[in-house]
Amino acid sequence: MPRFPANFVDDLKAQADILQVIHDVVPLKKSGSTYKGLCPFHSEKTPSFHVNPDKGFFHCFGCATGGDVVKFVELYDKLSFPEAIRALAQRFGMTVPESDDPERDRQLSMEREALLKLHEIAKSYYSNHLESKNGSRAREYLDRRDLLTTTIKQLGLGYAPPQRDALKQHLLDAGQPLELLIKSGLVLQLEGGKAVDRFRNRLMIPISRDTGSTVAFGGRSLAPDQQPKYLNSPETLLYSKGRMLYGLDLTKQDIRRLGYAVLVEGYFDFAQTLQAGVKPVLATCGTALTEMQARLLKRYCKKVLLSFDPDTAGQGASTRSGELLLSEGFQTNVVTLESGEDPDSFVRQHGANDYRLKLKNSQPYLEYVLDQASSGRNLSRQKDQRDFLADMLAVAARIPDPASRDHFADRLAHRANVMEDVIRSEIRKAAIAKRTEVPVEIRVTRSELCQAEKGIIWATIHNTSTALSVLSGLESDDFETLEAGPILLLARTLVDMPPEQVPDTLLDRLAPDEHALVKQIARNPIELANVEDCAVNLRELRYKRERAALQEEIDQAQRSDPSEDNLRNINTLLERKHDLTKRLDELLR
Repeated sequence: MPRFPANFVDDLKAQADILQVIHDVVPLKKSGSTYKGLCPFHSEKTPSFHVNPDKGFFHCFGCATGGDVVKFVELYDKLSFPEAIRALAQRFGMTVPESDDPERDRQLSMEREALLKLHEIAKSYYSNHLESKNGSRAREYLDRRDLLTTTIKQLGLGYAPPQRDALKQHLLDAGQPLELLIKSGLVLQLEGGKAVDRFRNRLMIPISRDTGSTVAFGGRSLAPDQQPKYLNSPETLLYSKGRMLYGLDLTKQDIRRLGYAVLVEGYFDFAQTLQAGVKPVLATCGTALTEMQARLLKRYCKKVLLSFDPDTAGQGASTRSGELLLSEGFQTNVVTLESGEDPDSFVRQHGANDYRLKLKNSQPYLEYVLDQASSGRNLSRQKDQRDFLADMLAVAARIPDPASRDHFADRLAHRANVMEDVIRSEIRKAAIAKRTEVPVEIRVTRSELCQAEKGIIWATIHNTSTALSVLSGLESDDFETLEAGPILLLARTLVDMPPEQVPDTLLDRLAPDEHALVKQIARNPIELANVEDCAVNLRELRYKRERAALQEEIDQAQRSDPSEDNLRNINTLLERKHDLTKRLDELLR
């Protein structure tokens, strides 16, 4: 029988949401902190089958069948253990490593258990030292960070004394072998063979799995000259930084209940935010989110608010994390704080209510990306526009939902002043081919717009009667924001004049630069379908411009307080947008 590494099986169980797996085949209803339904393993009329997603197990009180997600797949699909492992791995996108050394697997399993016990001993040791006389410096530091005693205990914070081998000796006295201490990363073996504590004179922060088991520590320096400022446990049999989310063991129930998570960067961002009453908070403790972390989070929610530092590193982490969350199907928003602030300092300076307001007013990730990408660029310049489109096309290609891609296309087109249909087409192509370059034909903004304007101007000089008829059918709003709008509006005022007098009259009334532009257009032959098509193009641009503006109003309103008045306003805006879309469809038929 194939053997699987124990850490892989643990990772698989963490990724495979037992509630999702079972709910796909067994109708479940929430019952307190668990879910219940009719047992699939025996006949019953009253539900006795319970699923506990937080603990990752199921149990039937009728037939006594129970176990974890792997056991359920084994029983329900009538698979062997290896087959169930492979089935779950395939479903949740994991590659299956297989071992041909069962004895080594057994030893690793025993070692994991020993390491878990060792970490619990170390956690208790550090916690006791925080309360001791030696821990006064650490307690003063926590007081300066405005952390309450209840928060300190909730997080299990502790203190590592300054002696070189204090923890080592404590663990040895507790019967723990030196070899295991070194494997845990809590003790370092120097080149000369001497073993010393990794953490000395540091505030100690336990890092736990979502199950609550402590598997690593973070150590914050307490002396100004002590480097690094933060020292973390190394990768071990228990701990892989990119596979864990700090605080998930404390907040997973609230995340599942509320349906969203607030993702911050560091330990103290987490601590202060949690203390402020923001229950569904997590920390990456490494800025950018990893794929494994995203998949773990997917077990609990489908919406994430990114609240990283507003510096360059934090903005970069927001962008990378947002892209990953987007590709994993999360609804993602970005919380923007003032320069120099982070969630920890913001809460301490401005209070919990102001931070909650920041969360409420968080910006949809794609809008944030558009703002960041357009910042510092002049989108009226072709090179800046092209670079902007290239950056955004790469983002759009990773949006999994077609409707969301189309919405992003509309927002992108509005920002770059490009035809929505062109952008939509290119995004769809990019999504299929994973292409990120911008083709030449995407450069349509001013060239297509100006062609329609030029066409009517040219016709006003050379096909005046038709041009005047077309102009009389257009509205002032059709010319808004157009480069040649003032010229066309002036021409429209001449509709009652004999056609043969219009060209000269128009030229006489124009400003010198406008006069030169009209003369230049009139001198050059323009190949157009007809002037009526030009008018349709202008009306189309107007409708799309107005629709994009309405969407901005809708987005802003949806981020505001959900009052009855605001909801009515949103409905009104949606109706106006629907009407515009209908008129646009009728126009283009």
